Amino acid sequence: MSLKKSFSKDKKKCTVTFVVSSEAAGNAQKINLVGDFNCWSSTDTALVKGRDGSFSVKLELDADKEYQFRYLIDGSRWENDWKADKYVPAPYSNADNSVVITKNI
Repeated sequence: MSLKKSFSKDKKKCTVTFVVSSEAAGNAQKINLVGDFNCWSSTDTALVKGRDGSFSVKLELDADKEYQFRYLIDGSRWENDWKADKYVPAPYSNADNSVVITKNI
């Protein structure tokens, strides 16, 4: 799993590519990205499966913010991003949420 970031010229937007590697995806048929940026919708942001078996999606987010998220695999298994910028306790479960920070350093 990984996060790749690039910033707009005016530094007001950050394009984040969320990637779930083929080994992390395993035999997954579908993976959705669920987080602050899509009101925690479990269906709005589907990752696309690549030829190598990895899944990915790009989102344009506001810069200088923090966004909590998790991956929902096959509609039933929740996973964090192993390379998230940080983790915070989830308010409704005994788990942590991954966090992506869109600050241009």
